[in-house]
Amino acid sequence: MPNAHTKTALSVNLNKVALVRNTRHLGIPSVTRAATLCLEAGAAGVTVHPRPDARHMRSEDVTDLAELLKSWPDREFNIEGNPFHNLMDFVRQVRPQQVTFVPDSEGQFTSDHGWTFPQDAERLKPLIDEAKSLGVRVSLFMDPVPEAMAAAKAVGADRVELYTETYASAYGTPIQAEVLAAFKATAQAALDVGLGINAGHDLNRDNLATFLTTVPGVQEVSIGHALIADALELGYTATVSAYLACMPKA
Repeated sequence: MPNAHTKTALSVNLNKVALVRNTRHLGIPSVTRAATLCLEAGAAGVTVHPRPDARHMRSEDVTDLAELLKSWPDREFNIEGNPFHNLMDFVRQVRPQQVTFVPDSEGQFTSDHGWTFPQDAERLKPLIDEAKSLGVRVSLFMDPVPEAMAAAKAVGADRVELYTETYASAYGTPIQAEVLAAFKATAQAALDVGLGINAGHDLNRDNLATFLTTVPGVQEVSIGHALIADALELGYTATVSAYLACMPKA
């Protein structure tokens, strides 16, 4: 858990850079160049979600980024995806600092729900154990359900990544406070059982600070779509700096 003087870490999800690149055969924009610029600007790490259809991240992107991050020993590589599809092959090959298990279907447009307990526990546990045996921290993508945090801890997770789409949708509406209360309660339940806390999905420069000042103990946020969209207008360096400025002390 971060101490009172530690800011939440920003991990930049680079999937949308790869998605644009894949529309042509020119190799631009470069995923590794984007990663370098974000890391130089102060990002704590990068995230990729290599889906089975390779519609954005490709297997060579994962290995290229793993090689790049060897030059940044104080930063982290987070690979996310469904461990029952292609994810574990990448975990075994590159051994990132963190793997985030996400219950996506193979053709899913974007992540839209977390794991369910006790239904998913039995099949997740051996894969969590394997990842941890490789020295990889395991985070589980979870909905804001306080009572599920003890089950996530019991199955062996190190952290949970709170799925924040419901908060992003409620931001600026009359139900914002009610929705945030569920995230706050879930985060506290996670802290109470010794889980670390990550968060991600549809966080942006407008809603990020409110989330982090309300929800306790968030160690890392993974932000992709909004950040890359901002970077099209502002550039990577200014955009990462802008997101870091939104992040109060955890």
